Amino acid sequence: MIELLILFVLNRKVLTMYGVSKEIKELFSVLTTPSYGTIKPALTRLEKGGFVKSQKTMSSGGRPSVYYSITKDGTEELKRLILLPPLENPIQFLTMARIKLACADLLDKEEQLGMLKKLKTKAETILIDTQNIMRTKDLAFYPKMVFDNLTCEYKNFISLVEGFEHACTH
Repeated sequence: MIELLILFVLNRKVLTMYGVSKEIKELFSVLTTPSYGTIKPALTRLEKGGFVKSQKTMSSGGRPSVYYSITKDGTEELKRLILLPPLENPIQFLTMARIKLACADLLDKEEQLGMLKKLKTKAETILIDTQNIMRTKDLAFYPKMVFDNLTCEYKNFISLVEGFEHACTH
């Protein structure tokens, strides 16, 4: 997920590591807030993979600064990461799916529709699994409320995806 976020913000502009962190927080803080300890190694991996390049410069104050930019291969990697199949883990699925939706305007309409279909199918599967648990298990009050809330969350997410599908086809 961190690689997708970094490539997304670098696709918009050239940034320092601090700038990458700040942009991710400004755009995605309601979904995730990665630390420098997560960003720095991810930038290193992306640079080694040829997806990001760095340029060292001296700031006006005489301090060295490293600026990162996305490469052509990085742009392709960003699209690939957006189009990866949804995560199997239901806890991670919603956060990652929402991030992918926020990045979807980088895809063409056909790619968007393919991604939306995959996300909707996975969300529907999780919703059915949750409803089956609620129907077949004798749940105490708190677990029942948690699963009921999860059901609402997935129904809302499916509605959101259907709205995006409608926007893509009209």
